[in-house]
Amino acid sequence: MSGSLIKIDEEIVTSAVASVTLGGANWDSSYDVYMVAISGVKLASDQDLVCRVLKSSSPDTTYNYDGASKILRTDTTFSNSGYQNNDSWFIDFIGNGVDEMGNFILYLYNFNASSEYSFATQEGVAIDDSNPLLKGRTGGVVHTVASASNGLIFFGLSSVNISAGTFSLFGLAK
Repeated sequence: MSGSLIKIDEEIVTSAVASVTLGGANWDSSYDVYMVAISGVKLASDQDLVCRVLKSSSPDTTYNYDGASKILRTDTTFSNSGYQNNDSWFIDFIGNGVDEMGNFILYLYNFNASSEYSFATQEGVAIDDSNPLLKGRTGGVVHTVASASNGLIFFGLSSVNISAGTFSLFGLAK
């Protein structure tokens, strides 16, 4: 059915792992648009959750990630965030307190196009129970390399493990 989500890959984290990969060998290149749903993600310590695109199933570590987002916060007014020529794609800061976690939706575009930049939109919400603080984030990222991508790898900066979460990759049926 047109507009249906077809599950391609899923990883459920129940004990600490260094990273989570979606796609790669499981990539299905028959879709134009993909959706990633991340729910209940937690990190082993307070840190940024980031990701990189996969090129031929290997993470692209070059400084070719540009992104921007609007952050809506419960403790103050909104703020803007942006970066250029980064070595990874920023998802959000996530803490490791009892109730701290994040939930995110990413839409991936041009991932199968060998002569186009891969890009994505993202929406998410994360809670920090130390303040307490609830943050909503909406924005996008572009990987400024004109070649096909076949997935994403998620990890915590500074070698911080992912301790929980469900990571799902879907193809959007035409």
